[in-house]
Amino acid sequence: MRSMEAYPRAAMERAMKVQDVMLQAMAKKITWWQAAEILGISDRHMRRWRERYVEEGYNGLLDRRRGKPSRRRVPMVTVERVFALYREKYFDLNVQHFHEKLQAEHGIELSYTWVKQALQGAGLVARGRKRGAHRKRRERRPLPGMLLHIDGSRHQWFQDERWYDLIVILDDATSEIYYAQLVEEESTATVMAGLREVIERQGVFCALYSDRGSHFWLTPKVGGKVDYHRRTQVGRALHELGVQMIPAYSPQARGRSERNFGTWQGRLPQELRLRQLGTLEAANRFLREEYIAEFNRLFQIAPAQRGKAFVSCRSRDLEQIFSLQFERSVNRDNTVSFQNLSLQIERVRWRATLAGCQVIVHQHLDGTLSLTHGPHCLGRYTAQGAALATTKMPARPAVEKTLPGKVIKPTFPASLEIPQSARDSHFPTAPTTAAG
Repeated sequence: MRSMEAYPRAAMERAMKVQDVMLQAMAKKITWWQAAEILGISDRHMRRWRERYVEEGYNGLLDRRRGKPSRRRVPMVTVERVFALYREKYFDLNVQHFHEKLQAEHGIELSYTWVKQALQGAGLVARGRKRGAHRKRRERRPLPGMLLHIDGSRHQWFQDERWYDLIVILDDATSEIYYAQLVEEESTATVMAGLREVIERQGVFCALYSDRGSHFWLTPKVGGKVDYHRRTQVGRALHELGVQMIPAYSPQARGRSERNFGTWQGRLPQELRLRQLGTLEAANRFLREEYIAEFNRLFQIAPAQRGKAFVSCRSRDLEQIFSLQFERSVNRDNTVSFQNLSLQIERVRWRATLAGCQVIVHQHLDGTLSLTHGPHCLGRYTAQGAALATTKMPARPAVEKTLPGKVIKPTFPASLEIPQSARDSHFPTAPTTAAG
């Protein structure tokens, strides 16, 4: 078979134009007589080309001019079925996702390049835009757990008017997804919940790469540098665990997570539509039970080195670390005022009163509250301020006092007490009778 370079350039361009127009007609974007007008030929000649395409396949027009039909031609029946599947069922899938569905669910073995060019030629898929300036990709970390990416993407994941944030935590070394959840809005609480789940399952990691969102960093000037000395709630929690935080100053700096979200937006909405999942709870259950594993199977890569950098943290109280913490002063009646609530502190053994002391109010991720003073837990409360479990200090035993008000304290053990004699008394004894 003669190579494609053997054809004249004009013939190549003419054949490509004819193929694109015929593909649009086959995809029912235009009619056949409109295709004939575009190509400047008669209806009869268009019918000849159509019959030639049916007989000789995708490259039939170009190869027929040399008298050697292509051995890689695709039957017209297959082409029409591919177009029909894309128009009727997979209209919102990207080319790679659609190519995987053709192979996995319909047994159509075609190359990715052929599918892409066919869909683009038929006008069913837009041609890719020209790439921007050349950038050098940052090398991955060699071990899992050395650097994790966290980011959120706001999108219409259910392909309707609803907007949700997808929070994803992935490993820099392998692109493995450790956590993915749809939430109403990315916030301090939702970010803490994801980080706590990853640490409970994998262990403490070395560093976290994030944008400069207000729940990660405090920036004195909008768009400026972050303040490393003033920590947010997330920053304080990770500092307690010894995790380094790294801010990103541009979307290009987070290229790995940005490209990852491009894949999520091109696949997850379509998977939710095909499975008819329309609620947040059902979508998150699908993510946890099925899709994260499937996503990792397709896109996870092997690390550069063997081993992991995660460290176990079983001895740490993650519930207390990953809570919103606020400092308050105890009122004179041993209550703490917090968000229009009055939290009553029960009596403790180690101090008569806590009035005036500084305590920490912990607002946990489940909505409950707790109070701590140093290493001591002063109580747990519901979100409405009611005590969950009260540990009242038992009353002290009563002490019998003497009339003057002093407590009798023995100076010797009972076995060593010396009985009091008459001469020791301060009062005069009875007078002795004179000898007569």
